[in-house]
Amino acid sequence: MATVDLTTETFDEIVSKDGIVLVDFWAEWCGPCKRFAPIFEQSSEDKTEIVHAKVDTEAHQELGAKFGVTAIPTLMAFRDGVMVFNQAGALPGPALQQLVEAVETLDMDEVRAKIDEHDATEH
Repeated sequence: MATVDLTTETFDEIVSKDGIVLVDFWAEWCGPCKRFAPIFEQSSEDKTEIVHAKVDTEAHQELGAKFGVTAIPTLMAFRDGVMVFNQAGALPGPALQQLVEAVETLDMDEVRAKIDEHDATEH
């Protein structure tokens, strides 16, 4: 499956679905983004059950701001609508593969329990 371009209008709809969505925040002028692009594209071909999406931070600055993206590329992973990973910097292929495997094996009930616990201590 090829990568999907996300916009402000489509972002929430795509990342809130069940399953895994990887989001690459990038810009045309960004050298590291251009080096990461083929790695991300290869992952989309290898792992067709995972949505691989891209956000052009120049065209959709409000999305970058919403998620506090201050450096690009920034990679985020969502599973079942929950952000489970957020890191700036281009990953090499093996590291991206490890990330995907880690997200696939997450116990989402445990993740949600930790979020609830964290939210309870914040109030």
